[in-house]
Amino acid sequence: MDAGLSHVGSDGRSHMVDVGEKPLTRRVAVAEGRVRMRSETRRLALAGGGPKGPVLEVARLAGVMGAKHTAELVPLCHPLPLDSVEVEISPEGDEELVVRATACATWRTGVEMEALTAVAVAGLTLVDMLKAVDRELVLTDVRLLEKSGGRSGSWRRSQGHGPA
Repeated sequence: MDAGLSHVGSDGRSHMVDVGEKPLTRRVAVAEGRVRMRSETRRLALAGGGPKGPVLEVARLAGVMGAKHTAELVPLCHPLPLDSVEVEISPEGDEELVVRATACATWRTGVEMEALTAVAVAGLTLVDMLKAVDRELVLTDVRLLEKSGGRSGSWRRSQGHGPA
């Protein structure tokens, strides 16, 4: 059953990877996602409005909180001490908001899942806060863009794997 999957043993059972012997290294991961909406909805969000308050700030804070709770949401993730999490939300085109999160930690395992969780939770919060004015909202393209640190070193998403 083990096809190189670190969380699956030869018996096919899932397990948490033992990282106790790994050295502490600086780990950084950047993830991104997009929320597509009508242009009027995007204008409302960028103006700080919406039926539930300051949309972008609430979504940004939700993303930070999501990163901090990743190990509670993803069963085999290690809880780790985050040094920082930054979530940025910016407009793109007329009908999109791009959510980008950077997670950093000096630890024995990477922060990719924390960055991805930050993006997903911030995106879901945008959907929740804006759904009263736009039922067609879509959270899409949540993906890791780059990571550094640890034994495997640095990695960056190559071009041609979805929207840049």
